[in-house]
Amino acid sequence: MSNKTAFSTINMDNNINKCIALTYSLYANVEGENELLEVASEKEPFRFVSGMGFALPLFEEAVANLAQGEEFDFVIPKDDAYGDYVEERIVELDKNIFMRDGKLDEKVIHVDAIIPLVNEDGNRFNGRILEIGDKEVSVDLNHPYAGLDLHFVGKILENRDATPQEMEQIMKMMSGEGCGGCGGGDCGGCGGGC
Repeated sequence: MSNKTAFSTINMDNNINKCIALTYSLYANVEGENELLEVASEKEPFRFVSGMGFALPLFEEAVANLAQGEEFDFVIPKDDAYGDYVEERIVELDKNIFMRDGKLDEKVIHVDAIIPLVNEDGNRFNGRILEIGDKEVSVDLNHPYAGLDLHFVGKILENRDATPQEMEQIMKMMSGEGCGGCGGGDCGGCGGGC
């Protein structure tokens, strides 16, 4: 895997509020094997508006100056992606937190389930259930890609200025007024439906 993008030479100042749609295949070296982790296809591309925090900063930097039809192939080192895997981010939570009417919903709460959590400051994040015990649930709070260098290979489908309507929709989404029109993706990552 070679880093084919010179991140330090890209000027993001001129690339804020760009509506970008792209395909990619994401690879990483997992236990000695080059593993395909995720795909954004032409049918369901990754869409985001630059400068809004919907994508990793170096990912934005690498694709922001590319025109429609251009291909990319770059690596984001783990320190610039999701950092190291930290054992201390595995926590034991009281099983009662996950109970509803005295029962555990096993369709939602099961080993390997990704669950939304909120800390005491109101910050939202996801955790992965590792084990369900009699009194506690073991949850991994590391990002699923923590500890991995991320290798992206893909193509730009669209790169244009976001419209005022799209920017308004994104501001509503960020303020909690809803997502509406995410373009087929998860509201948290689609950038507001550009």
